[in-house]
Amino acid sequence: MIIDAHSHVHDPVADHLALLDEAGVDRAVLFPTRPHPERATDLASLRREMSVLDRALSGQDNRGEGYRAAWRELDEALAAHPDRFIGFGSVPLDLPAEQIAATVEREIVGRRLRGIGELTPPPGRADLLAPVLAAAHDQGGLPVVVHGFAPTTAEDLHILAELAARHPAVPVIVGQLGGLNWMTAVELVRDTPNMYLELSTAPVVFAVRLAVRELPGRTLFGSDAPYGDPVLARATVERATPSGELRERVLGGTLGELLGL
Repeated sequence: MIIDAHSHVHDPVADHLALLDEAGVDRAVLFPTRPHPERATDLASLRREMSVLDRALSGQDNRGEGYRAAWRELDEALAAHPDRFIGFGSVPLDLPAEQIAATVEREIVGRRLRGIGELTPPPGRADLLAPVLAAAHDQGGLPVVVHGFAPTTAEDLHILAELAARHPAVPVIVGQLGGLNWMTAVELVRDTPNMYLELSTAPVVFAVRLAVRELPGRTLFGSDAPYGDPVLARATVERATPSGELRERVLGGTLGELLGL
């Protein structure tokens, strides 16, 4: 089974399904999203969508109407296509620890989602993830996906690795190959057994090749669609890995094991 480990709800969802079909991808992890860059028709409209992304990445507006709308879109996509999408849900990071735990139980476990994410703490505040990882542990080791590209910093990645080490039963997935800090991400994931590295948005192809070589059992194919393209992301993995068991693990085998598929 080929599984895209990182994607966001598209508008319309049919466009996303067409991309997955073209890429030969069986299923995709689906995160809720407030920005919709795929709606943009020109530079001005793209700037508007990206301004929403900037606010989300800085930790703003995480309980407003946009946040609620993102949850509705996720619920609708999962209900309509349970055979294609694997639902993950986000959690506000500015709540007290007990409220975060209650939110994980109600919104993630209660909705029968498979994990938490994509979480986007403000730059320099990866410490805010501590109660989320604790709640994920208390719920049986739910996987947690954390945004890895800018504005996430190298120091954030170090803090995340420290938090992950405190909860070894929680699979912690760093998204977007850690962005421009990809070498640091590879080192930290290599040295933290419950961490995984998702390979979308690679700055250079040899970053994917090196990551798979260093982490053969803990690298995950992902596209970050609609920001990335499943066809191109799969081609990058196939270009960077030899055919056979290793490639199959990267393209879905490892994530399938994590999620019990």
